[in-house]
Amino acid sequence: MFRTITKLIGAFGLSLLMAFSTTANAADDGAKVVYHVDFKDPTRYSATLTSINNIMNFYESELMEADVHLVFVGYGLRFTTDDALKGTPYEADEALLKRRDELKGRLDALINTRGVKVHLCDKTRDEVGLPQDKVYKGIQFAPSGVAKIAILQSEGYSYLKVQ
Repeated sequence: MFRTITKLIGAFGLSLLMAFSTTANAADDGAKVVYHVDFKDPTRYSATLTSINNIMNFYESELMEADVHLVFVGYGLRFTTDDALKGTPYEADEALLKRRDELKGRLDALINTRGVKVHLCDKTRDEVGLPQDKVYKGIQFAPSGVAKIAILQSEGYSYLKVQ
C-alpha cells in the first residue's frame, strides 16, 4: 500500500511539473496576434482598439510578452489620417469626424505606450493618392496589407478581426 501511495504521489508530482513547464514555455514564447481593419464603422474600430488594449492587459498580467500588430486595408485607411479623403470611397462621414480625435489618441497610445506595431496597406493609400506624410506618425507602410497579414500568420501570429 505504501508503494501504491508513493507511486500516486510521484505521478501527481510529475503531472504538476509538466503542467507548470508547459505554462512556462507558453509564457516564454509570448503571444503573437495580428488584427485586421478593413471596415468603415468607427464604433467597430473603437471595439478593435479596446480589444487590443484588453489583450495587452491580459498578457502583461500573465507576465507574457505580447507582439501585437494592427493592419489597415481598404476602408481602414479612414482611421490612419486626418485627411477627409473627399471624393474617394473612404471619405470621412459625420460619425467618423465626431470621434476622430478620440480614436487617433487611442491609436497613438497603443503605438507609443503599448508597443503595438501598426501597418497601412500602401496599395490602398496609393489608390486614393494620399501622400505618406498625411498618415499618422508611427504607422508603417506595407506594400500589400493582406500580404502582410498572410506573412504574419505564416510566422505564427493569430488572426483577429472584431465583428
